[in-house]
Parts: sequence; structure tokens; C-alpha cells
Amino acid sequence: METLRDFERDLEEMREYYSHGKTKEASWRKTQLKGLLTLLKEKEGDILNALKQDLGKHQIGILIKTLNLALDSLRGWMSGRKAKLPQIALLTSAEIVPEPLGLVLIISSWNFHFGLSLEPMIVALAAGKTVVLKPSELAPASASLLATATSTYLDNKAVKIIQGGPSVGEQLIQQRWDKIFFTVGSAHVGRIVMSAAVKHLTPVTLELGGKCPAVLDSLSSSWDIKVAVKRIVHGKFGCCAGQACRAIDYILVEKKFTRTMMELMKSMIKEMFGENPKESPSIARIINKQHLLRLKNLLKDPHVDASTVFGGSVDKDNLFIEPTILVDHPLQAEIMTDEIFGPLLPIITPEKIEDSIQFINSKPKALAIYCFTKNKTLQRRMISETSSGSVTFNDTIIQYAADTLPFGGIGGSGFGRYRGKFSFDTFSHEKAVTRRSFLTEFWFRFPPWNNHKFQLLAFTFNYDYLGLVLVILGLKSYRQGLNDI
Repeated sequence: METLRDFERDLEEMREYYSHGKTKEASWRKTQLKGLLTLLKEKEGDILNALKQDLGKHQIGILIKTLNLALDSLRGWMSGRKAKLPQIALLTSAEIVPEPLGLVLIISSWNFHFGLSLEPMIVALAAGKTVVLKPSELAPASASLLATATSTYLDNKAVKIIQGGPSVGEQLIQQRWDKIFFTVGSAHVGRIVMSAAVKHLTPVTLELGGKCPAVLDSLSSSWDIKVAVKRIVHGKFGCCAGQACRAIDYILVEKKFTRTMMELMKSMIKEMFGENPKESPSIARIINKQHLLRLKNLLKDPHVDASTVFGGSVDKDNLFIEPTILVDHPLQAEIMTDEIFGPLLPIITPEKIEDSIQFINSKPKALAIYCFTKNKTLQRRMISETSSGSVTFNDTIIQYAADTLPFGGIGGSGFGRYRGKFSFDTFSHEKAVTRRSFLTEFWFRFPPWNNHKFQLLAFTFNYDYLGLVLVILGLKSYRQGLNDI
């Protein structure tokens, strides 16, 4: 275990390495990205084994896709873009140049361990940064593999993996960073990270999640209903092997539609995971006994237990909880306060589906809202009258797979964004660069001042070229010029 002095020495060496400019070179960045690509291909079996050990889950990831995008787009991302200037700026040009921020700390979560560790690392390296990654101690096999594998495939002077528990994380966030990227944590831990960042005025990206709702409208077509329920079941129980997924925290369903939806949902769970889901390879285990007991305690609440209509069995020895559906449990119950991170799906039944907007707005802002409806009015209201990191209609999770869409929260679900070019921008500073010629000059911008010069400056700053010409020709007075501005 490294001491605080070791941390500080390592970080100082990484800052020194960054200052030499090596990481800013396109060739260095490409070498690191290709190294990660080779790691994923050559260590695929080890990665799958680590995921199996930690979560009993399979890997359906987008890391290779992200790496290929970064490699193909790197030159364009690194290039400055021309900035438009007013016509009066003769012989002057401007551009916006992406500048690496320096040394970044990435703190990742256990539920998408490789994805949430390497996804930000990929684009941080593409952006020319040096990186310290603190993987979650709750997934020890995955964390250990990351530490050993990256040391072989990446530049050890620019990339370090530091393992350890909360005390190590606390030491890390107290250090001086140029950026902290913290993903899939609670609002409580997010506040701790923010408080530590204040000391050095460190910019922070927080992806905290929050309670993500799904809204299921009473669709008219039986086909639409079946597809919607299938996508919801997949989004909650099947996507990313279910137990670790946090796509949907609760569903809002119009009361009169509840029974139909319930029967379809039960049928779909059996279709996807069989009569005995514990034997299905398509659903994961709970990360550890502590989390299993937390979920079990959520169900032990007498009022919550009475609302259970499907599933609910718990296998403590095998860290397994059956896909569980609850209907109209008390809204004050603990299951409605934090992200669930498990296969428990509460269903709330308002009288009218339009009431779901008010209910969503009564809760902290979500990372995502998933609304299943063909009603254009409800779609417009969901976009304009609610606030969340994203809104997806008639599916779940798909927005995360799109490199052209930013992924991130708002308010209590975090701030900052990533995915594709948005990640590159998150890890870069957009530096404004302006170039002037010595051949042109605005003589009236220099002292000594008088009313005539003030009038010329006023028209210049407001891009009123006709007024400027009229003043120069003596056809517009000082008082008249000010009245016209």
C-alpha cells in the first residue's frame, strides 16, 4: 500500500512528464489508444473471467467501438476550428484550439467496471492527458486485472492504476489535479469529491445517476405494448446482466393499464430468463453480501413486502435476488430514495399518465427518463416540462450507445458530459487564439479620449458600420450617435 508521500511523489513525476510535452504529440496518443485496443483483444478471456468472478456477468461493451472512433477522429479532434470574427476585424483571424488539461483522476464504479474505467481513460489519453485511475475495490478481480494489464500495454510514466478502498480514494481526492472524473456514485460521495476539489479549484465531472423513471403510456396496439414491455424488462433486468444495471429505478403506469402490463411483464421475464432465473447465464449476481443485505432490507419493509407481486426470493449464499416487481408500495419507503442497483422494480400507478410529469418533477432530477408513448403531446410535455440528463422515447439505454449524443446528468444526477467527441471536450480546455496584423489599426481606441473617439468606439463595438462611416464623414453628431445606439 502506497503512503501519502508515495502518492505525492508519483503525481509530481507524472506532472513533470506531462510538462515535457510528450503526451501532446499525436503519435504518442495513437500509441496509447492502440495499446488499449491490443489489451482488449489479447486479454478478452481474462476480462470475461474477472467479470464472472466479480459479478457473474457477461460483457457487452462498446470499448472497442470507442477506441476505433478515437483513432479515426483523433486528428480532427486535435485540430483547432476557425472562429468567426466581425467584418471590421480586418487582417485578423481567430481559432479555438483544444488544449490538454494536464493530470486527471478517474474514479470508476463497480457495476460497469471495465466500461466506466476505460471509457473515460480512452478519451483522456486521446486528449493528451496523464491519467490516474482508481477502480472500485468492490470488483477486486477486475481492478487487479486493470492494474496489471495496463502496465504492460500503456506508458507507465503517464498512466497509473491505484487500487484500494475508501481511504485510498480519500487520499487521492485531496491531491492537486487538473480534472476529476467521478462516475456512478451517490450524491453523498459526489459532495465529498466536490468539497475536496474546491481546495485546488479543480474542475469536476460527476455522473451520479439519481432515480431514473420509465413512463409507460396505454399504447393502442398490442404489438406496441409487447415491444414496450420487452424493452423495459430488458432495460431493467437484462441489460448489462440485470443485477448491476441502473437504467430504470421505477415505472409509472396508468392505473387502468396496470394489470395488462403486469401479465406481459411476468411473461417476458420468464421468456428471457426461464422459469428459474438463478440458473440463467443472462443475469448477474449481486456484487457482495453487503449489497445483497441492503436490497433484502428494502424488501423486508412490511409495506413494501405486501406490494410484491412477482419474484422476491433471495439466495444469500449465491448472492442472487430474483427479478422482483412491486406495485404501489408506499412512496416514502426507502426503496424510493436512492438508486436501487439491483433487480427490484417498483411500479407506481397514477390515475392519468399525464400525472407522471408532476410526480417526476417532485423528485430530484434524473440521469435519464424513458417514456413509452406515441402521444406527440405527451412527448412534447415530457421534453419541455421535465428536467433530466436525457429523454428517450420508446426504448432504454440506447442513448448511451450513440457517440454523437452527450451522456451526463443535471442537478442531483451530476453534471458534465461524455461519450465520443463530448468526452474529448470534457478533458480539454478550449483555448481562444487570435492573430492580428500590424498593417491595420483603429486609431480612435487610444488616448487621449474625447467625445468623437467615444462615438467611434461605440459604433465599432456595436458593428454599426453605417453609423461609423457617417461619424467619420461628420454627418452624425456625438449626441445623435449615442441616441441611435
